[in-house]
Amino acid sequence: MDNILSLINYFPLQIRDKILKYRDKFNMLEEIRIKTNVNIILKIGQADIIVDYITNQDELLQILQTICDNSIYSYQSQICNGYITLKGGHRVGITGSTVIEDGKVKNITYIYSLNFRVAKEIIGCSESIIKDILKLEENTIYNTIIVSPPGRGKTTLLRDIVRQISNGIPKLGFKGINVGVVDERDEISAMYKGIPQNEIGIRTDVLSNIPKAIGMKMLIRSMNPKVIVADEIGTEDDAKAINYAVCSGVKGIFTAHGESIEDILVNPILSKLYNLNVFELFLFIDENRNIKKHICKRKEKGESGNTYNMYAV
Repeated sequence: MDNILSLINYFPLQIRDKILKYRDKFNMLEEIRIKTNVNIILKIGQADIIVDYITNQDELLQILQTICDNSIYSYQSQICNGYITLKGGHRVGITGSTVIEDGKVKNITYIYSLNFRVAKEIIGCSESIIKDILKLEENTIYNTIIVSPPGRGKTTLLRDIVRQISNGIPKLGFKGINVGVVDERDEISAMYKGIPQNEIGIRTDVLSNIPKAIGMKMLIRSMNPKVIVADEIGTEDDAKAINYAVCSGVKGIFTAHGESIEDILVNPILSKLYNLNVFELFLFIDENRNIKKHICKRKEKGESGNTYNMYAV
């Protein structure tokens, strides 16, 4: 509750009062969507609440100014990425008229909408799966990829796995290991002014606001990670960096968009990593947020097909 109240303090008083009418539902609040000349929308679980308040452009700009500590210029790089990370781990998505220069976003002007995404850190959510990820006899992990469509909690699950393997798990006899997180969009650590807002473990190093492929190589060369972590892989450069990491003896945990193993095999980037035998464990999150495991089992000599065979658990 306090976390959400601190978020609402970014709004003008007249908007704050309207939203506070629904404070009894704050435990399920996921998003606050504010658009120019449109009613405010609260996303409560799978439902939307249309708030009896229409925001004008001046109010939207006032909110953005407050978010940016009255210095929008100092937040320009985050704005160009389409979001700003707030204290407490909340994120604000931004849309409007974009200015493109040399193929990159130089600015977003005439801001149309702000989407406040409420931080949802769930400590312990990886308890049911953590044993399957650990390679206890070597005090390391299996190369793992977590797959689901957007909104099913793969980043939340990834974050808690990072916390556990970084801190160590005494009850399983697992000693904490160095973890390098490439947090391109600040969704894992929620870095705010150099301080992670989420619990990511005492042996975790973070590079934020950096392309994953560049960040992975930087961490491997400079921070001696035993495990490298990145969210939502999907480019050719990502695949090359992941293969570089694995060939360097570094384990990895990643996430990607998809629904099933078939989606992995038809994806040109992910299928390449699959055929290179990079992944040892696939975790699929279904629409009810249950986790289904697929393990890669090395085929015996003489069998046809890929080196690894998939089977569900």
